[in-house]
Formats: sequence, structure tokens, C-alpha cells
Amino acid sequence: MLLEQSGQPLQVADIPKLHPGPGQVRLKVNACGVCRTDLHVCDGELTEPKLPLVLGHEIVAQVETVGEGVTNLETGMRVGVPWLGHTCQHCEFCDRNEENLCMDARFTGYNLDGGYAEYTLADSRYCFLIPEQYDDAHAAPLLCAGLIGYRAWRMAGEVQRLGLYGFGAAAHILAQIAVYHGQEVYAFTRSGDNETRTFARELGAVWAGDSKEQPPVELDATIIFAPVGDLVPRALSVTRRGGSVVCAGIHMSDIPSFPYSLLWGERVLRSVANLTRADGLAFMELAARIPIRTHVERFALEQANQALEKLRKGQLIGAAVLIP
Repeated sequence: MLLEQSGQPLQVADIPKLHPGPGQVRLKVNACGVCRTDLHVCDGELTEPKLPLVLGHEIVAQVETVGEGVTNLETGMRVGVPWLGHTCQHCEFCDRNEENLCMDARFTGYNLDGGYAEYTLADSRYCFLIPEQYDDAHAAPLLCAGLIGYRAWRMAGEVQRLGLYGFGAAAHILAQIAVYHGQEVYAFTRSGDNETRTFARELGAVWAGDSKEQPPVELDATIIFAPVGDLVPRALSVTRRGGSVVCAGIHMSDIPSFPYSLLWGERVLRSVANLTRADGLAFMELAARIPIRTHVERFALEQANQALEKLRKGQLIGAAVLIP
């Protein structure tokens, strides 16, 4: 399913089945999650994609062929491919174990062709082994919704009361991590979205309400998954002094001006960018241990536009997954 121009629907296309170069593997795609970042690329909000482009960075696949120099993977292994697909390995950020900030980073389904396809290529260094207890479809959301949610949760620090704005694919995974660690989860959803609120409570949220509502208590930290800049001052207003607001999306509409009093009191406002391989290894181990249960809606590969539209309209509970 090929994106030929931003703002246009994906098109069914035949492209060559490429041979892996040095350090690469060719993968037979078993499943690929549909992420909000894919929408940002489709809609032109992320402005520099490789075009034409195969989207998709929540890939679960089987190693079909290994390229020269690959020693960590073998034919037949099941692996996951995340958003971060390449880094330079020698810049100041990579040297500081901050490869997620590498200026020469390349990203799956953005600069590199991704998993909305039957086959794809990947750098073997940026592939993760998938815990055995997950089938392909339920593993797919772990590769971005799970990973980015996990990194955002770590950035929020050790807190007791955690608010989540936008209870979609990432939040439904993160809620389980928080509950596992004994934290209270407060879920903020779109106005009138009672189905999602019920879903959040089923996953252990102690409170679920409209994003414009005040929760019953002040929160230690809040994480914003919805790409809505208006939520930043709202999140600050429900976060205690000394607490944190973490913006977990790769794109957000403009943040409106707000009074300094909302930030004052040593509140912290920060973003989360991409992920590291260390995040991936730690999260996959944790996901298997909890174990995290993902809620997925399956679509055929040819239904990618339908899946993206349901995500755009907020009509998904959990995550959409494409099955070639």
C-alpha cells in the first residue's frame, strides 16, 4: 500500500522484492500496526517523507534472507521492527547513549519503506525478538504504541497518580504498565466517548472522564498522547507542583499561550522523541512479564485506508493491525 503524495489515499502497488544489503535482513511481514504517526505522514503534518513511501513501523515479521555481515539474526526468526530504523553510531548523541536524538537517524515508514507490504527490508541492529506468548497481531502495537508509551512513562518518573490524555493504542498499553507498578491511572478521553472510558476502567483506571474535566485529585504526572496542543495547559492545570507533563507524540498542533502560574511551582513540561534500542529490550522483557494484553482490530492489507480513517475519527478501541 503505497503513499505517492501527502494528503492522498494509499494505492495498491507492486514493487520489486529487494535483496538485503550488508547488515540488512529481508522480512516477510506477518502483521503491521497502524500508528497515529502514519496519519501525520499521510496528512502532510510530518513534512519530509520519502515519496513514494511504504508506511508502517509496528512490524512483526519472519526473517527470510540475511545480508552480508548479519550475525545477530537467522532465517526463520520472528522479529519486530520499530520506528527507529538507523542511526549514525558516532555523533555526540549516539556516544551519550541518546541515539533517539541522532541527527542522522532514519525512521521506518518515513525515510525507510515500512510494513504496509508483504515484504520489507530492515537493519538487523534495529530488530527486536518478539516474546513467544504473543501472536503476530497482538505483538504489533508493542513496537510503537508500547515502546513510546514506555519511554514516556519512564520520563514521567516514579509517581503515584498518573493521568493519560488520549486513551488509544499507547495509553491502553501504558495503563497496564502503570497498574502493574501500583500506580493510579486517570484516563482523559474525547467528549462523550463512554465506550473508551469503560475500556479504560476495565484496564484498571481509577477514574475516566472528559479531557476538559478536573479529576478528583491533583496528579503527580500526566502524559499527552493526543496530538492536541490545547491539552498542554489543561494537563498543567491538573498536575501538582513539582509534577511533570510529558508530550509523547511526534506531532502536536500549536500550544496556545497560557499563564505562567500553570508552569510555576517547578512543574516540568517535556517531550519524548523516538526510542532507543535499550528501551526496546527493556520493554519487551517487561511486556512478557506483566503480561501486557493488547486489544486489536484486524484489517486486510488492502483495507489500510479504512483503518487509517477509523483512527482519524477516533473509532478504534485499542489498535488497528494490518494483516497481509
